[in-house]
Amino acid sequence: MKPAAFNKKSMILVVIASLGYFVDIYDLVLFGVVKAESLATIMPDATDSLRASTGKMLFNLQMIGMFVGGLLWGILGDKKGRIKVLFGSILLYSIANLANAFVTNIPSYSVIRFIAGVGLAGELGAGITLVSELMPKEKRGYGTMIIVCFGAMGAVFATVIGTQGEVLAHWIEGVFGSAFHAWQIAYLVGGALGLLLLLLRMRTLESEMFHSMHQEGIRRGDLRLIFGNRANLKKYLHCIMVGIPIWFVVGLLIMNSKDDFGPLHGLKTVHNGYAVMYAYIGLSFGDLITGLLSQWLKSRKKVVFIFLTLTLVITLAFLFGKQQMSLELYYFFCFLLGGSTGYWAIFVTIAAEQFGTNIRSTAANTIPNFVRGSVFIIVSLFMLTSSLISTALAALVVGILCISCAFWGIYHLKETFSKDLNYHEDHLVS
Repeated sequence: MKPAAFNKKSMILVVIASLGYFVDIYDLVLFGVVKAESLATIMPDATDSLRASTGKMLFNLQMIGMFVGGLLWGILGDKKGRIKVLFGSILLYSIANLANAFVTNIPSYSVIRFIAGVGLAGELGAGITLVSELMPKEKRGYGTMIIVCFGAMGAVFATVIGTQGEVLAHWIEGVFGSAFHAWQIAYLVGGALGLLLLLLRMRTLESEMFHSMHQEGIRRGDLRLIFGNRANLKKYLHCIMVGIPIWFVVGLLIMNSKDDFGPLHGLKTVHNGYAVMYAYIGLSFGDLITGLLSQWLKSRKKVVFIFLTLTLVITLAFLFGKQQMSLELYYFFCFLLGGSTGYWAIFVTIAAEQFGTNIRSTAANTIPNFVRGSVFIIVSLFMLTSSLISTALAALVVGILCISCAFWGIYHLKETFSKDLNYHEDHLVS
């Protein structure tokens, strides 16, 4: 098979995958932005503590859905094709977004957040796998960089729509006579964006590597190729370790700004949505830098080492540098923390490049979603530790553990820059 060439089809695929990830991140972050308002509408007589616990429950259901979806879409991507998974996942979470706008009780909200989680789990892995297999091996880092940089801006859009949705709500009520809450508008916008993506026909862009594998009758999407192979299992676990600090920062430090880390610095007016927005702006900027740096150094591993060190330094400065911060300085630290963890594109690319074509989609889908799911363990460990020591020290202990695991993981992974991906995994035991 001829080496992949960067052509019009590759460019179109990068655009579609970027737009898909934009909507993916929009929905992933949106729940955190509109959670309080939506629960206030659905549970008007509930106490603040009950709403808070309900919100955590709904978020956990979404993450469970992402665990399930990671396995489902990953296996389907290897068995049925990457492009089918890409559009299947977009369709599922778009429908879930639309349905979320009309929930009236917690049981229906719970079911739909789980379904949304299943849908959200498939888009990134399928897109990264396709780009990795369709672009030239020396340039595929640019493709994944563009996808993640643009996709991360979905968090910014989610914050803007989630916090300013009443403007659209008033306009819709004036034009159509239908009254909606701002949080309902935010969900409707997300669903509409996803469905618009499906109008772009991409059936001709399936990976030639997948077609070749399909024609040759190779075993595809078999989890035993990972969990029944000692070498592959080690690679798989090491890849997961590499990504954990990203969600330590986003899932713990940023998303708990209002309750924990704003008050730590004497701030009571920190808005979680804005903290997330500034962090994702930083993450998008960081992904741009890591992508370019990776191409310049011709190494994925060196870039991850650099940014893990940066994450540690900025986390220390954030927790212990200045105890009384202005709101502007706090949000600037959110930007810096996001930028220091802006190696998400490199991380997902490494995961896709570690495994053969017949198990690549499974790895590229499940690894990022297992990392996202690690938030539950990270937050639980922080809550346990913070009951014994101060908030700052507890966060530092958890952070050092996460970053140490990542250093260990990246050290033991092989360099994959410009690696030829046209090969298969065919050993169940090693």
